[in-house]
Order: sequence, then C-alpha cells, then structure tokens
Amino acid sequence: MLIKRKSIEQVESSRRPARKPKFAPVTLSEQDGVRYLHFGTEWVQGAMRIRKPDWPELEYAQQMMAWMLFIESPHAIAQLGLGTAALTKFCYRQFPEASVTAVELNESVIAICNSMFKLPPEDERLRVLEMDALDFVEDPANHEAYDALQCDLYDATARGPVLDTPEFYRACADCLAPDGIMTVNLFGDHPSFAKNLKAMKFAFAHVICLPEVHEGNVVALCFKTRPTLDKDALNARAAQIVAQTKLPAKSWVKGLFAAD
Repeated sequence: MLIKRKSIEQVESSRRPARKPKFAPVTLSEQDGVRYLHFGTEWVQGAMRIRKPDWPELEYAQQMMAWMLFIESPHAIAQLGLGTAALTKFCYRQFPEASVTAVELNESVIAICNSMFKLPPEDERLRVLEMDALDFVEDPANHEAYDALQCDLYDATARGPVLDTPEFYRACADCLAPDGIMTVNLFGDHPSFAKNLKAMKFAFAHVICLPEVHEGNVVALCFKTRPTLDKDALNARAAQIVAQTKLPAKSWVKGLFAAD
C-alpha cells in the first residue's frame, strides 16, 4: 500500500486570507483491522489500528517521535497538521504532565478525528486549534513555548510541504525552547526535499534526516541547539523508549549515526 503523504491544506490558505481554502473530500477505508484516512483518492493520509487507537501505526509517524531520544520529559508539544491525530493522541497519553496542542486548518479533519479516530476531548492539557500553521508559529505568544514541534503539512497534490520557506522554519524555531526539537515529514524523492532541507539548515543549528520509509517519506530532526551525539547514551535512552512504548527507537539511533 502506498503511504506517501498528501495534505488537505492549500497554499492559498496562508497567502490569500480573503479566500476560503478548498479542501479535498475526507473519505475512509478499513483493511485488516486498520482504519485509513483519504482525501478522495487511494492515497493514505493517516492510519489507526482500531484495537490500538493511540498507537502511531505508520512507520514515518513513529519516526516523528525520535525527539524522545533527546527530550525525556517535555512540558509542551505542538503538532502542525492533525492527520488522523496519531501523534497528538500518542503524545497526550504518553506524557501526562505535558500540554499537547494540535493545529489544523480543515474543520472536516478535526470532525473526523473526533468521530472516527478517537481523538480525546479537549481539556486542560489538550487543545485542537482550527487555524493556519503559519499564523500559529508567527504568533509571539507561542515563541519559546514548546519543547517539541511536529510538522506534517502537504498540499493536495503532494508537491511538498505547503510551508517551506526559511522564514517559516525560522518561526518554527522561535516557537521552541532553547533545547527544543522539531520533526518534519518530507519526501526524499521529490524536488521539494532539497529546498526544505536548505531552509531548515538556515533556521536551525543542526538538521539530521532519518532513513527513508514508505517509498519516499523522510523524517528530519531539526535541533535549535546542536546536540551532542553520544552513541552509548542514545542507545541507553532508546532501550528505555522501547521498554516503555515499544517504539522502534534503536533503529532511530542507527539512522542518526548513519546520516550525521
């Protein structure tokens, strides 16, 4: 099954606020106990194993949690682009002391996550904001407010992230605490990859890409402060993550050292 990501967000949503953004239709499918989100095509936009609704089913989504190797106890986490709420749900359950904020422009995606993907109701720790991700990261109230930022923003034709400028990534960096980390879903085999990587390196002290999965998805880790890559310490931390969550954290360490 092809897993390449598309997004329901249009470029015009952030560039022409006077126009109402147009979204592809939200559709669902199920196979072998997994519910999939689509936008009017066979392409998979996200997934949930029905018996494990808080588990990030897709491998790229698991890699988006690789910041856990460096941050054990986050206080605040933000997700740009809700999808099936896989990362939002996982963070909300896994870090009971942290606040979790999800930013999604399409009200239909928020509604389907509530009705079909078991998104918990909002409370003092969980916020779901219907707004443009660019407006969110440019808001001074969010600057230095988050330990981890997870970014998965694509247009309907999967031509690359809809927000991909150095200025956007600089605004993302501004939202992070001094030792904060952003993870970003990219297409490694698409011309947008080099453009995004260059913009990230402009905005962040260090950027590392994990190995490609799902026939194209590449997760980039963007560090506001350049990290010290201690292999023994990272392997020990990975073992803790595996024991606590069953996420494949040991493979993340291998990927970090293969890429760096």
